[in-house]
Amino acid sequence: MANTPQARKRIRRNDRRAEINGARVSRIRGFVKKVETAIEGGDKAVAADALKAAQPEIARGVARGVMHKNTAARKMSRLSKRVAAL
Repeated sequence: MANTPQARKRIRRNDRRAEINGARVSRIRGFVKKVETAIEGGDKAVAADALKAAQPEIARGVARGVMHKNTAARKMSRLSKRVAAL
């Protein structure tokens, strides 16, 4: 258990940040899911629009520190490859 005031504050801060970061990751997953469902539906125009909306969200996740830049690059690359293949 935390004994110092700094450690107690750190626990409170970490709990708040975990909630915010969890919401960010969830939001990114939602955007990626929209792209994947559009790809499965076979509609290239809808998939391209969904990808265009998802890319800034993924990049924002990198900027906020909830996702590694290489992970984001890999996800964007794979999604764009799948959309282009439609």
